[in-house]
Amino acid sequence: MIRGTVAIVGRPNVGKSTIFNRLIGQRKSIVDDTPGVTRDRIYGEVEWLTKTFRLIDTGGIQIEDQAFAQEINMQVDIAIEEADVIIFLTSAKEGVMTDDTVIARKLQKCKKPVILACNKVDNPEMQMNVYEFYALGLGDPVAISGAHGIGLGDLLDQVMEKLPEKNIAPYEGITSFCCIGRPNVGKSSLVNSILKEDRVIVSNVEGTTRDAIDTPFFVDDKEYMIIDTAGIRKKGKIYEDIEKYSILRALSAIDRSNVVLFLIDGEKGIREQDKHVAGLAHDAGKGVIIVYNKWDTVEKDEKTMSKIEKEIRAQFLYLSYAPIAFTSALTGSKVNQLIPLIDQVHDACTLRIPTNVLNDVILDAQMMNPAKPHLGKQLKIYYASQVAVEPPTIVLFVNDPELLHFSYSRYIENKLREAFGFTGTPIKILARKRS
Repeated sequence: MIRGTVAIVGRPNVGKSTIFNRLIGQRKSIVDDTPGVTRDRIYGEVEWLTKTFRLIDTGGIQIEDQAFAQEINMQVDIAIEEADVIIFLTSAKEGVMTDDTVIARKLQKCKKPVILACNKVDNPEMQMNVYEFYALGLGDPVAISGAHGIGLGDLLDQVMEKLPEKNIAPYEGITSFCCIGRPNVGKSSLVNSILKEDRVIVSNVEGTTRDAIDTPFFVDDKEYMIIDTAGIRKKGKIYEDIEKYSILRALSAIDRSNVVLFLIDGEKGIREQDKHVAGLAHDAGKGVIIVYNKWDTVEKDEKTMSKIEKEIRAQFLYLSYAPIAFTSALTGSKVNQLIPLIDQVHDACTLRIPTNVLNDVILDAQMMNPAKPHLGKQLKIYYASQVAVEPPTIVLFVNDPELLHFSYSRYIENKLREAFGFTGTPIKILARKRS
């Protein structure tokens, strides 16, 4: 359950990516001493004191040969717009720089909580350098060291204290779904078509939808919640690609959904950005339906649909489980097929398999195709248990978890799909050593 969003901002080479990697517990951001290595924002999740929040690692600010105020404003505007709390990272090693002052003045004008953190306090002698940062006017600096992990607990305590009391969680007892995709693929038009009324403003200007819109509706006495992902809020002049800027709001909508409708623009075809957006739903473990929208604009014959399906499967190998729907939000063509498909995918996401039935399938799969020996050892699966839904999560109790190769895990997954369907949902398979 996501409690909110925190952004790390600061000038280049103060250690933003190092702190980000420390907090999320993995090397997701590239760490390098060259300023500006992180060019795009990277997202991760941090758990602290049983609470989880989303963390944004903002890109480095390129100042050389550029109007530095413009670049600083770009990054800070993004953080102010999307984050609930902002960590302003500085470097005790270099002291207060002109760029720090510019960023601090910008942050003082925003209405978001700001935590001032002084990185690179790697030894007690560096502690004295922290005091000059009081001049920035952002309260007490938190002394930390990304390299050594010093002070991060204190930093996280302040983050949790300042995060608003809100939880981003799926609706209970209601099938909720959202529409995601690149700007101008027809998300709002599809929402209107499903609702059969103009509840969402539709425009061919990219980024029209400013906020996430949750709309309840009924079909045959069953309640649904549709979440239209927000586009970009053009507040002043934002100097970043509009497609990258909308990702965070898509993540928020995905978090609150059971099923995700991933839209592809049939008029423009598959773009590289589509793969990244679709990956957000897959990584979140949500049910996915691929919606090839604007089908009315496609010149087609009897082979067109089959050809496009093959292209989609080739481009989105990790979504092989996702059904494909061809729709036109403008004309309403085949939109009525989406609700039954959403129900089918939601049922698959929440399917619980009786333990004895699950183990029969696993045992048969193992007998038909035993795992190949690795380093002189043979994988043995003693029994299996389903421990969660959304996504269905299967734990295999084995002699040695390291012997479960990715290819064999995929084989087990395929056998589970053959036996139980699992249409539209990823399956998570874990290995545990039998005690």
